[in-house]
Amino acid sequence: MGEADKTLDKLGEFVMANLRDPAIEFMELLAQGHWKAPSLQSLQSEVVALPDDKKALVRRCVVQAIDAAIHDFLFKVGEVADFEGDIQLVVDGQDVAHVSDGLAGEPYGDDGWQARFSRYGEST
Repeated sequence: MGEADKTLDKLGEFVMANLRDPAIEFMELLAQGHWKAPSLQSLQSEVVALPDDKKALVRRCVVQAIDAAIHDFLFKVGEVADFEGDIQLVVDGQDVAHVSDGLAGEPYGDDGWQARFSRYGEST
């Protein structure tokens, strides 16, 4: 594994562990009635009351929204690096947009970040 791959893996593991997985876990705990925060009680009650098939649908929507946001963020990081250069995402001293041949695509596929680093695997 080359340095570029290690750099991208480090970013991928970070994004999955600190963004994607906590957001999905939040949704799952919400559907189980876990949260005590007063600001969540109304929403949580509504989600808990849903039939299981509707909870699964809501979960799929949440996962797709999270994955779309990650994709769009990574795409914009690459675009800015290519055309504007005023924002960089640097890991281990390397601008990841220049290390990857398609930063927004890194999460996807059998060897992507979702499959390798997320507790929830690839979205379906």
